[in-house]
Amino acid sequence: MNYVIPPASQPVVPVAGSDDSFPVRRIYCVGRNYAAHAREMGSDPEREPPFFFCKPADAIVPVAPGSTMEIAYPPQTSNFHHEVELVVAIGKRGTAIAREAAKDFVWGYATGFDMTRRDLQFALRDKGRPWELGKAFDQSAPITPLVPASRCGHPTAGRVWLTVNGQLRQEGDLADLIWSVPETIAHLSQYFELFPGDLIFTGTPEGVGPVAKGDLVTGGVDGVGELSIRII
Repeated sequence: MNYVIPPASQPVVPVAGSDDSFPVRRIYCVGRNYAAHAREMGSDPEREPPFFFCKPADAIVPVAPGSTMEIAYPPQTSNFHHEVELVVAIGKRGTAIAREAAKDFVWGYATGFDMTRRDLQFALRDKGRPWELGKAFDQSAPITPLVPASRCGHPTAGRVWLTVNGQLRQEGDLADLIWSVPETIAHLSQYFELFPGDLIFTGTPEGVGPVAKGDLVTGGVDGVGELSIRII
């Protein structure tokens, strides 16, 4: 096959402790999956069905352990926010997955940041329009290397945290997810056929807030990974 233009490179996430890489197909994100975060966003945290939005696969920015990745402050915003999340990597194809079987479809886990142009997101939300300009932009998904589930198991509890310039901003626990990882996978698979290479950002705890140029943002999920970015 001859391409009329050079094909884009395949986005990948490194595998922790290995030279292997995980090819990224799609990125799904769960909105408002912690009650306290739902409240700070002005929503009722009642356990309604989860909702989802997407980021492009090439929004991924792998961050090596112990290093700090520079992330550009994006254009057309003056309210650039951090959100730290557990990320689930899908390793098996499936649709209409039962909650009880969902863990069988998980390849591994990572820690990720769902970086957000909050002013654009809110402006679009208030007009009833899609969120892409606020969520689906370049470098909006920094991520740690993936830890295989065969190594870390399937975490259901553990601290989720984020600091800005050493000051704690976000802190929660995976046990506080409104929709657990198996429930999230089961629900999402009712609407999309999931494939190996899909990533699911599972939601962020309360404390989201703005970052400025020069800020050092560090976050992690206990037992999964920690990452740091510098806003430039």
